[in-house]
Amino acid sequence: MAKPGPGPRRPAQRTPLQALLYWTAVLGVWGLIFVAAFFAVFAVDLPDTSKLYDVERQPSISYLDRSGAMVAVRGSQYAPPIDLDKLPPYVPKAFIAIEDRWFYWHPGFNPWGIARSQIYNMQNKGGPLRGGSTITQQLARNLFLTPSQNYRRKAQELILAMWLEAKFSKKEILALYLNRVYFGGGAYGIEAASQRYFGKPASQLTLGESALLAGMMKGPNRYSPVSATDRAERRATIVLDEMVRIGAITPQERDAAFKTPVRVNPTLANQRAQYFTDWVDDQVRSLVGEPTEDLVVETTLDLPIQAAAEQALRRGIEAGKGQGVEQGALVAIDGEGRIRAYVGGANYTESQFDRATTARRQAGSAFKPFVYLAAMEAGRTPSDMVVDEPIKIGNWSPRNYTNDFRGPMTLQTALAQSINTVAARLANEVGTGNVAAAAQRLGIKSHIQLDPSMALGAVEVSPLEMAQAYAPFSNGGFLAKGYGIQRIRTASGKILYDHSVEKSERRQVIGSPALQYMNQMMRQVINGGTGGRAKVAGYDIAGKTGTTSDYRDAWFVGYTGGFVTAVWVGKDNNKPMKRVTGGNAPAAVWRDFMSAALPKLKAQPIPGGTVEPPPAAGADPIGDLVDGIADAIGGGGGGQPASPPEKAPAEDVPY
Repeated sequence: MAKPGPGPRRPAQRTPLQALLYWTAVLGVWGLIFVAAFFAVFAVDLPDTSKLYDVERQPSISYLDRSGAMVAVRGSQYAPPIDLDKLPPYVPKAFIAIEDRWFYWHPGFNPWGIARSQIYNMQNKGGPLRGGSTITQQLARNLFLTPSQNYRRKAQELILAMWLEAKFSKKEILALYLNRVYFGGGAYGIEAASQRYFGKPASQLTLGESALLAGMMKGPNRYSPVSATDRAERRATIVLDEMVRIGAITPQERDAAFKTPVRVNPTLANQRAQYFTDWVDDQVRSLVGEPTEDLVVETTLDLPIQAAAEQALRRGIEAGKGQGVEQGALVAIDGEGRIRAYVGGANYTESQFDRATTARRQAGSAFKPFVYLAAMEAGRTPSDMVVDEPIKIGNWSPRNYTNDFRGPMTLQTALAQSINTVAARLANEVGTGNVAAAAQRLGIKSHIQLDPSMALGAVEVSPLEMAQAYAPFSNGGFLAKGYGIQRIRTASGKILYDHSVEKSERRQVIGSPALQYMNQMMRQVINGGTGGRAKVAGYDIAGKTGTTSDYRDAWFVGYTGGFVTAVWVGKDNNKPMKRVTGGNAPAAVWRDFMSAALPKLKAQPIPGGTVEPPPAAGADPIGDLVDGIADAIGGGGGGQPASPPEKAPAEDVPY
């Protein structure tokens, strides 16, 4: 029997070393294939890297107040690149500690950081992607890519980061990063940021200031030392702790940094006049075209007065919260139309909507001076007798605040007590078209409807319009269109625009004796009418309150010689407040502001003097005496019983 032949040979078993080498080779081949495919897919539309050192920016615009103090800087701000060796050693260390502590050891990306970010992205689907970017990747994004968050952009960021690592040293990459990264507030680069936030060169940054700037990289606006002080301080503390953890500083140096106060640039810390800056910023290009170099805009604003306006409005809104006051606006102009204070809301950081010019709200009884002006120009006088009684004009029947009627009174008393029936009758007699013409002649630019209700302020206007329309009462009868830009020049000194060259000859829009009559009557609004709370002792003050239906809007517009301030309070959603009238919250804000502003202005009495009106035909001296007593002790259709200034009577609201 034959012996069976040998069976098939079994392959020799690989040694562990051979297996390791085999699978390493296999994985290496597949890795190369993956890398090639990765670059083929994502590198086809990479941006041009030849313009690495080119800096494109919009010119900056610096806004100055009327005395030359800095108000704000808008647009991008760059500074010459700073040499890394000229910075204190802790400056770059702060950024490395909080942004990329493995900076000196990775090849442009951190695999562990990417893995952690992917885990986060899978756990938080639908939100913004977290990329685990290194400093090199951030630089690549800042230099070449958009901030959009998607996987393609992240892949291109990775490719460009490796290119940067191959082309530049770590020191050069860090220098490029610090000189190009965005720090918020229009500042690009560590030098511009140091100048903007601390008013000093980056070579003089303290450890605490460096930690604040490094902390901003997580979100320049969210961690701004100007608008988010507490959040920025907490973030800086984290930066300092990280610097200790990686050995960049000692615990003693960190503790010393905590004890050294960080002082933000006072111009930024104040954050004054942001609504005003927005308003004039929109006008610059229409005046001089698109800027091609840095500009300086000299404005009419007065920063000390502006500060008083912001504080007064903020206090007034806070005090009125219980009555539903949520927002407000204040505009103050001088007799030439120069805007000296401009506040478009309670808090700019919370809402940038400008209620000083953009919003249009019904004027209420603050519109009545235009009715009375048209009547004075038609031959009426303050002492003319009228009757507060029921009236029907077409299908409309205005009524008074207290739903009763006072009977005979003078026009002066009717305006002081804001009697609705009298204003409606007066406008009907002189013609609503003549009333509208008077208002537009003085500076109201909004559309004025001619229905009878316009006499009671059913006209939507802005605080700036109201301020400029009252200005002729304050300056002797001359038109004073509100403006905020005095001069625009380049940083090198070339004048591009000058308002003093552009302005036309002053036009008189109120003559005598109508001007004197109106001032006489509006003084009485303060001295014995609905505006008593606005009185400022020692000054010649006149003005008018305004309240609209259901207490949706409340106004006080008042003036002294050559200076007018309009105040509005209400709600952005136009819902009613709780019995807020022009005689309380707005008048209180007005008085608070003017008490601070008038001593700075060295205000003069209202110009024009007074004119004694002829005696009214058929005047009743006994009736006038009784009417005067009634004014003194209260009652009447225009308001609640008369009281001291701090408890001014509520005025009529239109119906």
